[in-house]
Amino acid sequence: MSADPPCRAGTPRRGKTTPPPGLPAAGAIEVRRSARRRRTVSAYREGDRTIVLIPARMSEAEERRWVTVMLDKPAARESRHPLGDAELAERAERLSARFLDGRARPASVRWVTHQNTRWGSCAPAEGSIRLSHRLRGMPEYVVDYVLLHELAHLLVPGHGPDFWRLLEACPRTERARGCLEGVAAAGRLPQGPDARGE
Repeated sequence: MSADPPCRAGTPRRGKTTPPPGLPAAGAIEVRRSARRRRTVSAYREGDRTIVLIPARMSEAEERRWVTVMLDKPAARESRHPLGDAELAERAERLSARFLDGRARPASVRWVTHQNTRWGSCAPAEGSIRLSHRLRGMPEYVVDYVLLHELAHLLVPGHGPDFWRLLEACPRTERARGCLEGVAAAGRLPQGPDARGE
């Protein structure tokens, strides 16, 4: 079996598992079985939990083995890309320079833990951008897309044609949106980077 990126969430059937010895206590891990998932296994972080996605037909022994294998993957991604608020602000500056001619200049960019119904938010009047902690551990291109999406709101507040034109040059836009939609569908969350109804 191969491991998918953390965003291929499918249509899971939720269930909990008791982790093998030496792993976090039950509740920190949630196994979601999907009848549509045939061979692949994936894992991602959702708040303080690790979600492991497996095929519905998998035996309990296989489930325990794959939970052990997959549990370290989100943590490893996070440790490779430990973006703090300062790094996030630097990343926003680079994205603005590259895709928006440096015109989007946020006063502050930071992670927040209370933003559970949207991926990111922007207050153009204050020049502040906030990204949900749920993005930590997701692929870099997904974080870049959400960050660029919010940067674009500093220039165009709504989601009209002018707004989407600003994002045309962003690489992997459709893939990033698909990733977020998959995770949102799995967790029944809004599908866009923010909850403004794209």
